[in-house]
Amino acid sequence: MNAPHERDAQGPHTARLIEQLLSLGRAPLPPDLAASARLALLDCLGCAFFGAQFAWARITADLALEGGASVTVVGRGRGAAVAAALANGTAIHSFELDDVILGSLTHAGAAVIPAALAAAELSAASGERLLAGIVAGYELDARLGAALGTEPIARGFHTTSVAGPLAAALAASVVSGASDAVTASALGIAISTSSGLKAFQQGTGGMVKRLHGGLGASNGLLAWQLASRGFDGPQEPIEGKFGLMEVFAKSGGRPELLSQGLGDEWAIRRNWVKMFPCCALIHTAAEAVETLRTETRLTAAEIRRIRVGTSGRCVIQNGDPDPREPMAAQYSIPFNAALAMVADARDPSAFLPPLLDDPAVRQMMRRVELAVDAEVDAAYPELFGAKVEIETMDGRRFQRTSWNAHGTPADPCSAEEIHAKFRKLASSRASDAAIDAIIHAVDGLGGPGSVGTLVAAIEQGQKP
Repeated sequence: MNAPHERDAQGPHTARLIEQLLSLGRAPLPPDLAASARLALLDCLGCAFFGAQFAWARITADLALEGGASVTVVGRGRGAAVAAALANGTAIHSFELDDVILGSLTHAGAAVIPAALAAAELSAASGERLLAGIVAGYELDARLGAALGTEPIARGFHTTSVAGPLAAALAASVVSGASDAVTASALGIAISTSSGLKAFQQGTGGMVKRLHGGLGASNGLLAWQLASRGFDGPQEPIEGKFGLMEVFAKSGGRPELLSQGLGDEWAIRRNWVKMFPCCALIHTAAEAVETLRTETRLTAAEIRRIRVGTSGRCVIQNGDPDPREPMAAQYSIPFNAALAMVADARDPSAFLPPLLDDPAVRQMMRRVELAVDAEVDAAYPELFGAKVEIETMDGRRFQRTSWNAHGTPADPCSAEEIHAKFRKLASSRASDAAIDAIIHAVDGLGGPGSVGTLVAAIEQGQKP
């Protein structure tokens, strides 16, 4: 048997991609990539602090705290590395506020950030290496999601936990300065953990969807740890026989997207920072209704119906007319459209009892209709458009089409908005002084700031 470094490590597109991404850790990052990585990290930390309060995050954090004190568990303390990545990824993905990569249908941060941060602590990496790992992980996650296409989603897989383990494994490898052979084995191990079914959309999905970000992070970190200790993995996990593309994408995959435009367009630059705590496919509908409400000043009593023209995927996936738990509500266009009309669709508490059962929202939901719009459907998944029409009791009609919600690359959040979102979310678990310290530590990464300074700031903000 040949040694790992003597094998053909990847398929043609994957080989180019991995070579490019590993090079990120061997030279200074371009300033704009470093800045984008810092903002992504800050946004995810905010989501983690906020998410730490929920039962699903507390359970995974408790598990991590039982196993040792290797790395930080955001909002809680220190725990065993793999379990800490599970807890942090679950907390980030805890309430549909974490980032999305357009065109790939993945939540990169929930998988990549916890693995990169844990690897940085374990290997005493520099702040610059942490940022390089984040950029690399986001890029692999985005390209895997795009190359896989919509076939896995149609079959009921959640791309976040299909692509996430490989992205997390690569991020940890870049952060730690792992060899090409170790990285190849880490990816090969990670591929056997790709998973995540959308059974959470049954209406009684429980907590499991929140876990998918954590599974990506922890499985990727575990793969890196095993490979670092000499555990060998298949060397063509993406394009090889029974690899990711063949098993998940089948004939619908586009492996050429793994290397197309490599080095010209970076995923971290087109990161979507979410302003609504709901499925990304719903943001344009919620924002369009919100805008029409503001412009028209219509009251609930004046509205006969709200018609939302959307993609065929949304009608299937996001059409629940009567969600009874937070996850179902966050995936329901009728709920979010009604919420945007009569309350505040940006308020996370609106998706929790008792507001989840608000009679005014429930009554408005019965007036929301979904339909497949041919133009919107043709643009999916590159764009998550929505065409909204509000008809009043006296026959007036008001219309608005939205192709890009605020926070998407076409209408990005400013750095100030991302800082404000972090402050708002982190305030549930951290003092103002701790929040200032975390922002200062993140801003210093890649320069004089260190990972140790950041970890100390995070721990300063933790509450029991």
